Amino acid sequence: MTVTTRRLGTSVGLVLATALFGGTVAGSVVLDAPAAHADQIRDLQYWLTDYGFTEAWNTTRGAGVTVAVIDSGVDGSVAELNGVVTGGTDVSGLGSADGQTPVAGDDDDGEHGTLVASLLAGRGTGDGTGLIGVAPEASILAVSVGFGSTRSTVTNDDQIAQGIRWAVDNGADVINMSLTRNTLYWPESWDDAFLYAFENDVVVVAAAGNRGSGTTEVGAPATIPGVLAVGGVDRNKTASFDASSQGITIAVSAPSEKLVGVMPDSTYVQWDGTSAAAPIVSGLVALVRSAYPDLDAAGVMNRVIATANANGQSVPSPIYGNGLIDAAAAVTRSVAPATDATPTELLTEWITLHRRAEIEVVPTEVPVEQAPAAADEDPALPARNALTAWLPNQLTLTYISLPLAVLVGFGILVTLFGIGATRHIKRIRRNPKDFAQS
Repeated sequence: MTVTTRRLGTSVGLVLATALFGGTVAGSVVLDAPAAHADQIRDLQYWLTDYGFTEAWNTTRGAGVTVAVIDSGVDGSVAELNGVVTGGTDVSGLGSADGQTPVAGDDDDGEHGTLVASLLAGRGTGDGTGLIGVAPEASILAVSVGFGSTRSTVTNDDQIAQGIRWAVDNGADVINMSLTRNTLYWPESWDDAFLYAFENDVVVVAAAGNRGSGTTEVGAPATIPGVLAVGGVDRNKTASFDASSQGITIAVSAPSEKLVGVMPDSTYVQWDGTSAAAPIVSGLVALVRSAYPDLDAAGVMNRVIATANANGQSVPSPIYGNGLIDAAAAVTRSVAPATDATPTELLTEWITLHRRAEIEVVPTEVPVEQAPAAADEDPALPARNALTAWLPNQLTLTYISLPLAVLVGFGILVTLFGIGATRHIKRIRRNPKDFAQS
């Protein structure tokens, strides 16, 4: 997907931004920071104060928490990400083994993952300069996926499933998924992958998608039960029309317009979309996990949701979810323990209800000595058992034996009544005086 962009100043250019499974990036603007003040980029990060992150940093900055970014790859050589990427892999067959080589799609250069990671855990370039992420002491696992690429021999669905499992096995506490499948449903291979993450106490955060990129309603993975789905709002904290979609699965909302990220070439870009809102929420989850290391995934999600700010709106709603995130409240406020079902229970229940038609019937075990019939032969008829033919079964009891028994019983009653009446009449004829009125 191409998006028209402009540099701050007089030049206007064109930048390619990744449209993951249909698009979660609404637009971007290249920022020429070196030509301005060194702290210009930091000044543009309005969400750090407006959503309580700078205050939350008095409690925690995300140390000890690892976030897996399943995306187009994260370039750890960018100054803001120096030392942030602690591991990685490629599941597309197109990137490098460490997941740090941007994997290009058919219509982009693979910058998306680096933008996401910088918003989440960027560490700036100096004291008060450069881009700083919302969880600047968290670590990143880079999982590169070939979104929108026809060059990979592995389907996007299978890449996602593999990426999730790798992330869990390599220590992820949080998984960020700034992508959408653009459908409400997901492949069965994702059932096991997401359950694997939930069963290992990993919080999965997913972007709702953008109406401006063609996602008119929230799509998977943001529709998967147990996933923390993120909607987007504009600078005024009202629902973003183009840079977010809507749906009943949205858990919370975060800023999705005029956000700043770092490209693999160290260029700063101002961009829109829930692709950017999701890592802000993933960073908040990292702060909560760092502040409350003994809290399980359900408890962490409960803190993020319970402390969300309704901002004068009626919540929960398909527009704002449970409200706007509040980082300071999430890491400091007293919150009642979670009472809802766990992510594992939610997804397991969904699978039980919606995959029933796909349950495989286990065949009856065949004795070893009984060889199967040839493919082109009719199977042998079962041996006739004369005794079995005469024994009652469910069919004969229901449709033959019981009705016959009722009919025979009725016939016996009629016969007995007839015999009794005949005898009574004969007695009257023989002794008429015995039956006269007294």
